[in-house]
Amino acid sequence: MAHVPPDSTSGASAGDTPGAPNDPLRSILQLLRPPGWVIEELQNKLVLFLNHVLQQEPAATERLRRQAGKPLRVQWGDFHFCVAPSRAGLLERVDPAQHTPELTVSLTQTSPADLARRVLTGEKPAVDIQGDVQFAAEVAWLVDNVRWDVEEDLSRLMGDAAAHTLVGFARQAAQAIKGFAARMPRPPGSGGGAA
Repeated sequence: MAHVPPDSTSGASAGDTPGAPNDPLRSILQLLRPPGWVIEELQNKLVLFLNHVLQQEPAATERLRRQAGKPLRVQWGDFHFCVAPSRAGLLERVDPAQHTPELTVSLTQTSPADLARRVLTGEKPAVDIQGDVQFAAEVAWLVDNVRWDVEEDLSRLMGDAAAHTLVGFARQAAQAIKGFAARMPRPPGSGGGAA
């Protein structure tokens, strides 16, 4: 595998965005930025995880196979990375300096806390999609239809009964967290956005 330099920052800081709200959590994240090699390893692990999930759904790999070689840029704030579907229907990291993205998916939630709240309450994060329409339709299908079968993976490690019990407990905990997050007051102006 060729070395792909970490593609984690666009050079902009949180204060560079005109009109961006002062978010203390975002400021802390800016100060705690990990070194480039850590970001690169995290991106590699993320791609491995995504490929593991995709391999569990043959229709997903078939859809990606049709889009082979088309670079996709995923961005949240100033963190981003670039991947492209391979001929096997899996994802591989590509160097954005050598491959102009044909599709860009940007999470538009600027606040990490608001993004976490939306995910925990089952809402889709607000996104902005730009680029190839057919590729965007395939990515949207993947987001809507591909899910990680946690219980199946855990059963390989600890057996069916233990995995079922653990996943049941995790679902109950997640429901409790969703309920708590839904009762939290929302900041003014965050009443929703494009999904």
